[in-house]
Amino acid sequence: MMARRQCGFTLLEVLVATALLAAGLVLAFASVRSVQAVSARGEAMVAANEQMRGVLDVLRARLQSALPIGFEGGDDGIPAVRFDGDEKRLRFVADVPGYFGRGGPYLHELRVDPAPAGEGVQLRLRLVLVSAGQLLEEQPPRPAEVITAPLRSVSLRYRGWDPQRGRLGEWQAQWRWDEQMRPPQFVAISVQPASGPAWPEMIVAIPQQRPGADP
Repeated sequence: MMARRQCGFTLLEVLVATALLAAGLVLAFASVRSVQAVSARGEAMVAANEQMRGVLDVLRARLQSALPIGFEGGDDGIPAVRFDGDEKRLRFVADVPGYFGRGGPYLHELRVDPAPAGEGVQLRLRLVLVSAGQLLEEQPPRPAEVITAPLRSVSLRYRGWDPQRGRLGEWQAQWRWDEQMRPPQFVAISVQPASGPAWPEMIVAIPQQRPGADP
């Protein structure tokens, strides 16, 4: 009678199967890590886009609410300053909504300041109550609030009406009230974040002074 053949796996077959299983697990883990990395990048991009939209929406709303109210000067018959700015700072007066925790006309001072530890710059907004052309600082004075950081760079530009040519003038890096005696027609804000592409440049039309408005 012939001996019954024994069933089983040889050591070589076991080693080959183990190697294949290990390779499959490595590929599976690599795929999971890749999916997690893509998901994390997607979430970071969504968060960055939400931050960008939020900041630009706030700035647009504030600039579009600019009022013809003076906040500085106004002596010797010279109209009080109602708007001025350069590449790193602009100032104007606008009403603050109640949900900001304040109400009434406030000086808005938007500044580009160095970030702590020299890590780029940050965009900050300072609010000061304006009454009868005077600034009423809180006691103690409330510091400027950080709108967004860190950023690689922020620049502000201005474009106004050229009365000599009867048309819009060129974009300028500075808007001096004592030279213009009127707010600009447009303000452009360019933001380059610390990482990723630059934000779309925001161009906002500034409300012009109503005829007969109080200085």
